[in-house]
Amino acid sequence: MENKYYKEFGELLSKHFPYKVQKISINAGFTCPNRDGSKAVGGCTYCNNQSFSPGYGGKQRSVSDQLKDGIAFFSHKYPQMKYLAYFQSYTNTYDSIDKLIDLYEEALAYPDVVGLIIGTRPDCMPDALLDYFAELNKRTFLIIEYGLESTLDSTLEFINRGHTHAESIEAINKTAKRGIYTGAHLILGLPHESKEQIFAHADEVSKLPLTTIKLHQLQLIKGTVMAKQHRENPQWFNLFEVDDYIDLVIDFAERLNPEFIIERFISQSPKQLLIAPDWGLKNFEFTAKVLRRFAERETYQGKLYPTG
Repeated sequence: MENKYYKEFGELLSKHFPYKVQKISINAGFTCPNRDGSKAVGGCTYCNNQSFSPGYGGKQRSVSDQLKDGIAFFSHKYPQMKYLAYFQSYTNTYDSIDKLIDLYEEALAYPDVVGLIIGTRPDCMPDALLDYFAELNKRTFLIIEYGLESTLDSTLEFINRGHTHAESIEAINKTAKRGIYTGAHLILGLPHESKEQIFAHADEVSKLPLTTIKLHQLQLIKGTVMAKQHRENPQWFNLFEVDDYIDLVIDFAERLNPEFIIERFISQSPKQLLIAPDWGLKNFEFTAKVLRRFAERETYQGKLYPTG
């Protein structure tokens, strides 16, 4: 189905690359200030402690090894494909600057890697590292993604996030000011947030100099503080049925800055860890449903975004 309803990530890639490009996720063995005691312990309430593996106890696989495996998976089918190294797990700017730079440069030196995507927290971006990224941005494709999760400080405090929305705004502004593509990540359906408050996130982030935005549904994961909270206080939560969530993300997209790329609407947690909601849909199946609903509703990204 042709997508004329919202801006896709492929639009950004096709602007830069004349060939197919695939992200390869990297776990570089980082921790997070919300786990190691510098801000808090235990992490965000929705984050799975059991799956946390910083690599200190066993052998942490190198960036090159992970790229080798990821590329081997795709290259049989698409021999001409190139790759973006996606530093995804935990806080990928949280270490000494020298060590961080070594890891990023190792990824970029790997054959057929044509850029980097770095996922991190807004309170973990020192100016010296941003200066390096500004230089790096001149020689390769680069996106810095910040986990905002919510624009409400009351929610950020409730989920033990360890930073404020003001810190998110500051990090995004500083990054975009250096000419770097900047992304934001939001979770829709966090405890105590009404639909009106969720839509207000769209209004709030639309004011920021973002390139990409990722949305995903709240998922309850085994072994988390949030799973325990849900057992004890289910009334705090709204775990959407799939059709309701599809309408929610379309309502959200209508309010969103039409220049933003919506990179995704949902994420998938490992089935063995997921408590709810279990919709039984792959990402591409969900996206097809979203496109159909956009068409049925005769609407599009930015329809309700104020212009002028």
